[in-house]
Amino acid sequence: MSPKKNNLFHWCQRLLKTSVTVILLVVLSLSLSGAWWNLGSDETPRKSSLAQGDAITDPTAILRYALPIDNQTVRDFQRSVEDISTHLRSKRWSPISRDVKEASRILSLNADKLLASIESDRTTEAESIIAQMKDQVSQLREAVDAQDQEAVWTQRRLILNDLNDLEAMMVKEFPFEVPAEYANLPQLKGRATVAMETEKGTITIVADGYSAPVNAGNFVDLVQRGFYDGMEIMPSQDFIVQAGDPPGPEYGFTDPATGEYRAIPLEVLVKGEDEPIYGMTLEAAGLYLAEPAIPFNAYGAVALARPGNDPNGGSSQFFFFKFDTELTPPGFNLMDGRYSVFGYVVDGADVIEQLTTGDKIISAKVIDGSDNLVQPQLAQAN
Repeated sequence: MSPKKNNLFHWCQRLLKTSVTVILLVVLSLSLSGAWWNLGSDETPRKSSLAQGDAITDPTAILRYALPIDNQTVRDFQRSVEDISTHLRSKRWSPISRDVKEASRILSLNADKLLASIESDRTTEAESIIAQMKDQVSQLREAVDAQDQEAVWTQRRLILNDLNDLEAMMVKEFPFEVPAEYANLPQLKGRATVAMETEKGTITIVADGYSAPVNAGNFVDLVQRGFYDGMEIMPSQDFIVQAGDPPGPEYGFTDPATGEYRAIPLEVLVKGEDEPIYGMTLEAAGLYLAEPAIPFNAYGAVALARPGNDPNGGSSQFFFFKFDTELTPPGFNLMDGRYSVFGYVVDGADVIEQLTTGDKIISAKVIDGSDNLVQPQLAQAN
């Protein structure tokens, strides 16, 4: 049977419902003073640090880099187009021109290298996308020459939208096998998009099974079950918006097929590694400076909540992380490796800012990628 709430209500709230906020506040207060810190007996102390380098804070860019593809040419093109935003805010037109020139050069001279990662039966489709991007880059060059800031933003967005489609075509197969001990849990073997309608507006979430197949699979499965429909936003603090606590004594999902609490493991894919680390924080694994493939760098990172003393005790409760560049600097976020990020809000970040305790999730629906969800009875065969 699933764990129950009891008379120690405030204790339960500390461990599960608000554990994310409590830990974050403690860690931040210590980090700002340069202190050593320890979050529990299973954690190894780590010297706190500020951001290192220019971390990526755009959720769609993070998702692009997290795709399991190996094509340096497409990464070079992506970097050139994304870099435009860095200079556009300050209207530095010379480096923007260089970025556009590099993007144009790649499409004109290295299209064959882009197509090298595309399966033969999709070559024609990929060629059409590349041709369209060439036209868009030409229009982007005209907008830059005219120093039309709004037009540059628009063309850049159109190019990146097409780039999303091209890069998705480069993924040939799911990159690793999930450990057999988790075959009883839903797994997302790819990505899925969820539209979550709330009383304050609609939030669009991309769940990334390439980086966190078990956590993303659990979330998408619960969405498909209608589990979150009608649920209220839980008591939250400045840094998070948390939801997913069902009504009644249970504080997670009880699987009707087994009658048992569905416990979800901590799952973190380190950038450059072949498969995620399961069941322990990165500190416990001795990876003190490791960078997750999908970190807490972006406003609206979506992660699984869990009891503060149990890395494998999460279930249905999740939270949106309200990124703050001053208190939680990108590149070395103090939440990284302690909670499982399984996706990002790609539209509706303003809605997160408005959500407060008691606001309702009207409905949550999978609008794309539902075929990537592998249910437990099929998990061992895939």
